[in-house]
Amino acid sequence: MLINLSVFGFFNEWIAHFLSTPGAHFWVYVLLGAIIFIETGLVIFPFLPGDSILFFVGSMAALYPGKLSLFWLMVIMGTIAFLANVLNYEIGRRFGDVIPKHPKLSRFLKPEYMDEAHLFFKKWGAWAIFLGRFMPIIRTIIPFTAGAGKMPQKKFLFFNFLGGFSWVIVALGAGFLFGQVPFIKKNFEFVMIMIVIISLLPAVIGGARKYFSLKK
Repeated sequence: MLINLSVFGFFNEWIAHFLSTPGAHFWVYVLLGAIIFIETGLVIFPFLPGDSILFFVGSMAALYPGKLSLFWLMVIMGTIAFLANVLNYEIGRRFGDVIPKHPKLSRFLKPEYMDEAHLFFKKWGAWAIFLGRFMPIIRTIIPFTAGAGKMPQKKFLFFNFLGGFSWVIVALGAGFLFGQVPFIKKNFEFVMIMIVIISLLPAVIGGARKYFSLKK
């Protein structure tokens, strides 16, 4: 554990040094935006931990307020999340019957992901667009499913806007509040440990569910 903490402590120092470099904060926006766009806009990348990284950057905004603006992070990332899902929806409308059957692309878009998304959509209807934002993997598949199912565009855009900005605001805001805790400010490595745990949870839960389903 001491070794792990020293590694995270080194990372904390590296982050502080990186953000002190002129223009470095710009690349935080670019990299975070790219991750959000790829995860929520391209249906074959449902495994990226967008919410965990939003949480982490929110913590960084609290620790380095002069370098990162929470307000602009919310505006920019919320807009990217909205536009990315619009792209995902359009991909579903045009290629909803093709991608799941494609020999290479279907390896990323697993049948169990599609089945889970269909069940989630069937249970919640249009609200699945909003609620799915807060669920790893589901948030990537749901807009694709909505497009493939020819959900009315105006209805999709409304719930997409609501869900995209809510997800970004909650994830960044939670990280920002967490980063303001005095103990965390002095021990930022614990933030990193939390991020690692949160990032691994979806994979662990998914693996456990698959293991027990096969056992049954």
